[in-house]
Amino acid sequence: MERVRGFITQRLKLQVNQAKSAVARPQRRKFLGFSFTWDREPKRRIALKALTRFKQRVRELTCRTRGVSLEARVAELRTYLRGWRSYFGFCQTPWVLVPLDKWIRRRLRSVMWKQWKRFGRRVQELRKRGVGRDWAVRIASRGLGPWRLSPEPSICQALPKAFFDALGLPRLAAGS
Repeated sequence: MERVRGFITQRLKLQVNQAKSAVARPQRRKFLGFSFTWDREPKRRIALKALTRFKQRVRELTCRTRGVSLEARVAELRTYLRGWRSYFGFCQTPWVLVPLDKWIRRRLRSVMWKQWKRFGRRVQELRKRGVGRDWAVRIASRGLGPWRLSPEPSICQALPKAFFDALGLPRLAAGS
């Protein structure tokens, strides 16, 4: 590291950031939000820190207590997701993106459930979206919170992927 630093500072007249610079195997280092797998032929993957920052930002945009309509949330999310996908979309481990897509839709379903607030409105909205009366009443009367109810089949039927596609929510993974 000392020889490399000497060459860069003296010969190339560049500054070296000591905190970010190191000599190590590629699997142990992160570079611009990417890291590499331990396979025989290493693959480019999204670094854990980048995924953590992504999830934190999506949590901020989909916070259930914000007084913003679903369309406005999706518009904000659309901007962020397109930029993020443009940068990280060429990773060589796309199977990481599929659970992120599901997680985002689950967060949005929980937002909708929270916005519907009361039993009667929840039943009405579920019925309007094609859920049978018995199932709508059964789901609306459950005492679980929005996050726990969001993966329920009836809610997924009422708010399917096509619903979010129609709102303009981009998908991170091609086939999710």
